[in-house]
Amino acid sequence: MKKLMTGNEAIARGVYEAGVKYASAYPGTPSTEILENISLYKEDIVAEWGPNEKVALEAAIGGSIAGARTFAAMKHVGLNVAADPLFTYAYIGVNGGMVILTADEPGMYSSQNEQDNRNYARAAKIPLIEPSNSQEAKDMIKKAYEISEEFDTPVLFRSTTRLSHSKSTVEFYDRDEVGIKDYVKDAIKRVTVPANAQKLRLKVEDRMNRLTEFSNKTDLNYSEINSTKIGVIVSGMCYNFAKEVFGDEASYLKLGFTYPMPIEKVKEFAKQVDKIYVIEEDDPFMEEQIRGAGIDCIGKEIFPTYGEMTPDVIRKSLYGKSNDTVEANSELVAPRPPSFCAGCPHRGLFYELGKKKNVAIAGDIGCYTLGFAPPYNAQDWVICMGGSFSSGHGAQKVFNMKEDNKMRVVSVLGDSTFFHTGINSLLDVVYNRGNSISIILDNRITGMTGHQENPGSGYTLQGDVTEIVDIETLVRACGIKNVKVIDPNDLKLVRETLDWALALDEASVIITRYPCVLKKFSDADIEEFHPFTTKNKVDRDLCIGCKLCTKTGCPAIQYNFEENYSSIDANQCVGCDVCAQVCPKNAIVKIEKEGK
Repeated sequence: MKKLMTGNEAIARGVYEAGVKYASAYPGTPSTEILENISLYKEDIVAEWGPNEKVALEAAIGGSIAGARTFAAMKHVGLNVAADPLFTYAYIGVNGGMVILTADEPGMYSSQNEQDNRNYARAAKIPLIEPSNSQEAKDMIKKAYEISEEFDTPVLFRSTTRLSHSKSTVEFYDRDEVGIKDYVKDAIKRVTVPANAQKLRLKVEDRMNRLTEFSNKTDLNYSEINSTKIGVIVSGMCYNFAKEVFGDEASYLKLGFTYPMPIEKVKEFAKQVDKIYVIEEDDPFMEEQIRGAGIDCIGKEIFPTYGEMTPDVIRKSLYGKSNDTVEANSELVAPRPPSFCAGCPHRGLFYELGKKKNVAIAGDIGCYTLGFAPPYNAQDWVICMGGSFSSGHGAQKVFNMKEDNKMRVVSVLGDSTFFHTGINSLLDVVYNRGNSISIILDNRITGMTGHQENPGSGYTLQGDVTEIVDIETLVRACGIKNVKVIDPNDLKLVRETLDWALALDEASVIITRYPCVLKKFSDADIEEFHPFTTKNKVDRDLCIGCKLCTKTGCPAIQYNFEENYSSIDANQCVGCDVCAQVCPKNAIVKIEKEGK
């Protein structure tokens, strides 16, 4: 059977066909849909969201040690979080085969940085596989498990945004029912005290030598000889980009197994062409190894070291211009910056927080990062997942060193981020007697990546009812004495609670609790919040055109500049009442939703 699939869907299918028994991940674009699709194979695979990438990888490692084929997935920055267990398991080796998926993001479409995780394969001394289309993504996953078990190693499998989200035809096969291997105690292999690890280090070097030999023989690396004038060495999606530019006017060394590099194959290819281009996104990962082997090539001296290596980018690098196209008048295109959804429960908090004076605001990774932008201007820095509480604590400590200091630090993160790495950051505040203000935006879901469940939602990835970790109880257990839970849509309450926290000279936590407007409500949500049963409209007779309602940043609010009045788009409004609370003339009134 054949089906049109995204790379992420195909990877999930490959995991299924490879006989994997256990899979774990933390959601992060562009990798999120992989575990969501794996979770559909509920009869064959246990699929779970981990609280963070480190925990997800550790769980997959445990399953591998116990004897099953396992899988872990994360976006590129997630592998930074999971690097600690990755490097150690590279020493230990596997029992059941294990593959770690890193979804890199050249171009930074939804990430705080652009990093090339191929470097992790070199640093951890593990094999690296890079597919170039959905069919390869599925088939190479299966091959990765064979390599993992043959060479006693975890395998790094690299995707990129364009592969993850583009579609191509995929042919299905039946699942390989790979049994669970026997578990045999072996402390020398698996307990990495220095005396054991030193011996394992030698094993890693021997493995690398055998993998290098394999890389020069495997059909994952192959050449296409067309022209002797130009040769292109390429991997991943860059293969498709290069083919679109050069077509049959170039020969190609297409690498799917890219670490260790198949240097002998590269040398053979170099003898058959006059000029070699190395086309790769981000770092000169292949180019440096090729040059190190004494092979002349052209790479980053003409191609950019950042962003996607699309056909247009390749053409501009080679020929100084891209193909002719219809040029749009950019002056006529209205900017459309991202914004909070209509009814977003974060809006009220940032609307009030942005008005506070002498406040530095530490942000974090999530939908709420948009609080940095106008009209709120309510975040001053964003570093990484879970970093707001700890960086805010450090900033407050330094501000406190200044004489006559009036600057207070407010740190903000979401519920899923709190479970990810925010708990440790909060412990830093408590243990070191900080006095910063920590705010947890509890919208009952992992919102930014598409509404995945988390330890506070009450459901597992595969839909099973589970315990809800109560954030307030957890915060108090960490040692925070000053805790308040509020409805962020109540602006007066938000103001009063912020003033309460700012008046304290010790650590405090504010939990803003209201569900995401886009999430599928549970019965508990409906019972507790009675969410969004009404809408609002503007009474034209009372509206004075002051535009204060537009300062809330709600996309449902529209302003007519010719006639000087506001209106509310009934298709977007969910009746959160934030705009009604800022209107000085009570011109925003309730209307019942149809069918309610």
